[in-house]
Amino acid sequence: MEYEVVIGLEVHIQLQTKTKLFCSCPAEFGEKPNTNICPVCLGFPGVLPVLNDNAVKLALKAALALNCQIQNVSTFARKHYFYPDLPKGYQITQYERPLAVNGFLEIKNKKIRIRRLHLEEDAGKLIHTPNFTLIDFNRCGIPLIEVVTEPDLSNAEETVEFLSELRSILRYLNVSSGDMEKGHLRCEPNISLKVNGVWGKRREIKNLNSLKSVRDALNYEFITQKKILEAGRKIEQETLLWDEMEKVTKPMRSKEEAEDYRYFPEPDLPPLVIKEEEVWEMKKGLPELPAEKRKRFVANYHLSEKEAEILVREREMADYFEEVIVAGKDSSPPFFRLAASWLINEVARVINERNITVNQFEISPQDLAQLLILLREGRITQRVAKDVFFRMVRERKKAQEIIKEEGLEKAEDLSQLELVVKEVLRENPDVVASYKRGKETVLMFLLGQVMKKTRGRFPPEKIREKILENIR
Repeated sequence: MEYEVVIGLEVHIQLQTKTKLFCSCPAEFGEKPNTNICPVCLGFPGVLPVLNDNAVKLALKAALALNCQIQNVSTFARKHYFYPDLPKGYQITQYERPLAVNGFLEIKNKKIRIRRLHLEEDAGKLIHTPNFTLIDFNRCGIPLIEVVTEPDLSNAEETVEFLSELRSILRYLNVSSGDMEKGHLRCEPNISLKVNGVWGKRREIKNLNSLKSVRDALNYEFITQKKILEAGRKIEQETLLWDEMEKVTKPMRSKEEAEDYRYFPEPDLPPLVIKEEEVWEMKKGLPELPAEKRKRFVANYHLSEKEAEILVREREMADYFEEVIVAGKDSSPPFFRLAASWLINEVARVINERNITVNQFEISPQDLAQLLILLREGRITQRVAKDVFFRMVRERKKAQEIIKEEGLEKAEDLSQLELVVKEVLRENPDVVASYKRGKETVLMFLLGQVMKKTRGRFPPEKIREKILENIR
C-alpha cells in the first residue's frame, strides 16, 4: 500500500500586548498566580468585555504578512465547553466570520494555504501537584490569534519548517515573541494517512510546545497509524496528548465537532469593522520580512542560501550583519562572506553559550567591523583575530587597543620565525624522529608549538614552510 501523510495545523499565538483582550488586566508572563485577574476576565455576571485595539492591530499585521484577505466585518462568538480553567464556561472567539481568510505561507517554493486567522482569548492554566490540582486564572483573557492551515503539509520536517518561518515572521513584526517554552506559540497538528489516494480519519495532537515535540509526535503518529491500517483495523477520529517522557501519543477524548461547542454570537461585542484605508496603511508599514530579506542577502551580499537563512532567522541578527557591512566600508563579496562567517560561527557561539540576544552582545557591529578589516587587510592572522575577538568580549576593549598593547600585528621577519622553528625542533627530538620515520601527522604538533611561541603572529602556511625547510 502507498501511504501519503497529510498534516494540517492549528497554531495559537499570544499577541505582544500590555493588557488582555477584553479588559485592562496586565498580560504579563510569570506573575504570581491569580494576581492579574478581574471580574471581566473571570466572566462575573454583569460585566462587559471591551476589545483591545492594539490586539486587533497586531492580528491585522500578522494576517497581512501571511497574505490573508482581511474581512471588512468580522464577528465574535461564544464557544461553550466546561473545563476547570474556564470560569465563564465559554471562550470568546471568532467563528463564522473570522478576521482574515485565504492566506498562504511559502516554504521552499511550496505554498501552505491558510484557511483562516482569527482573534480569541486564552483560558487559564491547571497546575498538577502530587495531591492537588491548582488553577491559575492569570492567562484567562490573554489575547491570541489562531492560524488554521489547510492540510497541505506532507511530513514532520516540513511542518517544523513552516512553524519556524511563521515564528520568524511574527518576531519580525513584533506581533509575538513566539516563545514556545512560555506557551506564546502552541501547535496542534492533525495528521491522517491517504492510502492509495483515499483520505483517512485524522487524529489531532493537542498543545505541543516545542519544535522537537512537533517533530517527534508527528513521526510517532505516522508509524502508529500505519501499523493500525496494516493490522486491518480502522483509525478513529480522536484528540491525543503527546507524552514527552514516554515519547508516545495517548488518547485524550473523541474529537469534538463545531456543533458540540454550541457556538452562538457574542451579545456583548459589536461586529469588528475594518476600513479599507486602515488595511492599506497597515500594509504600507510592514517591514521587510524574512523571505524577502533572504533573497536580498543572497543577491546583494553573494551569500549562500544557507548563510542567508541563518542570518535572517532573527531580525536583530540580520540588522547586526548589515551594520557590520556599513561600518566595514568594504563592498566586496569577500568581506560580505567574511562578516557572515564570523556572525554565524563566532558571534552565534558566544550568544548561544550565554543564552543572550545579539542586542545584548558586548561587541558593537562597528567594533567587530574594525577587527574584520584588520584581518581582511592581512595586518593580523586568523588565529590572532580569534584571540582578540574573545578578549574583546571579556574585557570590553576595542581590537586596535588589544593588538597595540600585546604587539599582535602580523610578523614579517622570517629570520625571527626560523629561530623559533629551530628552537621547537631542538626541544622535540622524538617528534622530529617520528616525522622522519614517515609519521607526517606530527607536523601539526610542531606547527602548534611554533604558533604558541609566536602567539599566532605568523601565518600557518609560512610556519609549515619553515618547519619543512629545517626538519630535513
